[in-house]
Amino acid sequence: GAEGSTLMSYFSKNQIRALKPKITFSTLRDLQCPVLQSDELQGKPEESCSTEELFEWLGAVLNQVSLDNNSSSFLSTYCCPQPNTVVEKAFLCTITGFIIPEKIIQLLEQLWCYFDEPKLAYWLTLTVHGFADSPVSWRESEHGFHKGGENLYNFVIFRNLDYWLHMAVGANDDCPP
Repeated sequence: GAEGSTLMSYFSKNQIRALKPKITFSTLRDLQCPVLQSDELQGKPEESCSTEELFEWLGAVLNQVSLDNNSSSFLSTYCCPQPNTVVEKAFLCTITGFIIPEKIIQLLEQLWCYFDEPKLAYWLTLTVHGFADSPVSWRESEHGFHKGGENLYNFVIFRNLDYWLHMAVGANDDCPP
């Protein structure tokens, strides 16, 4: 209709185009990491951590929160769950922008291929965040912002090619499919 053609002329006139995603790389040194077993989702005392403990730890790492349980810290007294191991170098890649599902599948496949060659890593993760103020969330339902606008999922891929999938949404959103 007329509205559609008006919008099209507005966009072409102002040369609005998709922005290239911003990619940042960083190396985290001497990082405390939870010990995981792919077949132990609940974890086992003194053997492995649970999926919930991993998810919480990932949040701390991705937000660059200290993991040393410093009592004088006003930000956080969080510490890495037990059992854990110190990894000399962990590689973090962050891609920010509007990313279509096909690209996410491509990234997942590339991560899977990482284990084709002998590598030291026992597991890798891929976290995908929706925008906190996105108008839709899972199942094309309206997305409730309210407090945090949670809208994300996370893959944990193991060397034996097992994987875990976390999904998180706000309390007022539809549950993921």
